Amino acid sequence: MKNFADKLVDAIIEKKSVVDVGLDPRLEQIPSFLKEEAVKEFGEGFEAAGSAFFEFNKRIIDAVESQIPAIKPQIAFYEQYGKAGIEAFDKTVKYGQKRKLLVIADGKRNDIGSTAKAYAAAHLGEVDFAEGKKPCFDADCLTVNAYLGTDGVKPFTEACKQFGKGIFVLVKTSNPSSGDIQDKELKDGGTVFELMAEFVKKWGAEIIGEKGYSSVGAVVGATYSKQAKSLRKIIPQAFFLVPGYGAQGGGAKDVLPCFNDDGLGAIVNSSRGIIFAYEKEEFNCKETEFEKASLKAVEKMNKDINSVLKENSKLPW
Repeated sequence: MKNFADKLVDAIIEKKSVVDVGLDPRLEQIPSFLKEEAVKEFGEGFEAAGSAFFEFNKRIIDAVESQIPAIKPQIAFYEQYGKAGIEAFDKTVKYGQKRKLLVIADGKRNDIGSTAKAYAAAHLGEVDFAEGKKPCFDADCLTVNAYLGTDGVKPFTEACKQFGKGIFVLVKTSNPSSGDIQDKELKDGGTVFELMAEFVKKWGAEIIGEKGYSSVGAVVGATYSKQAKSLRKIIPQAFFLVPGYGAQGGGAKDVLPCFNDDGLGAIVNSSRGIIFAYEKEEFNCKETEFEKASLKAVEKMNKDINSVLKENSKLPW
């Protein structure tokens, strides 16, 4: 069974892109014609929201799939609409995979014991049935909050080994208040986020693929270049999932320290800046052609990041 990190490297090289599109639908920003069509079919209710979300995602995936290796639906935006939202999330995961994209489920799951096992089974593995087991959401990768310790992470790493999946552990996140905890100095030296990186190194040591990267990666915000440089030295074998590009203020030069000298080791996420690009005048697209604006935004992001990688002799293809 192919290691997740190997699959990610292959997809990056094939697409000549390190861009990951975050599919985080906000109902107020979904094009009005999609919402009207959904309401006409399902009425005013959660089913209409779920239908509009999936149609929105589907059209964006169709537009950008040749230009990116992965998508990242954030499950919270779907959960708030109940079972209809969860259905839209599930359909988005499966449609992305149908279009040959790797799917990172952004759930930031954490717990211990049997509950952690249940989360791992739901998103990465298989769940029990009367006759055997079968996959549920079956994403390629899942974001994990590891601040409950090793016993809260082990079920996820076991799923990575058994099913060829991956996880990204929260290490240094992009939000402004991340330093309240993650930057705290430890008694024996270093910081909390550096300690978490050491655990990522330990957890991922047995799941390193042929390309030299582990299926246990780290979430490292684009807005913290200095910290990313430090983390790159601690965990050279870990892929970084890099949020914070675009809408949160991070740029192509900011994400450069997240990459290894081989030009690999990072996948850079943009959500609002891509999926709602039709709202920006620079892309000059009608609401009814929102996916064309998303494609233009992806192409621009690819050009920006690839140019910086090339300038620093880190372009991996």
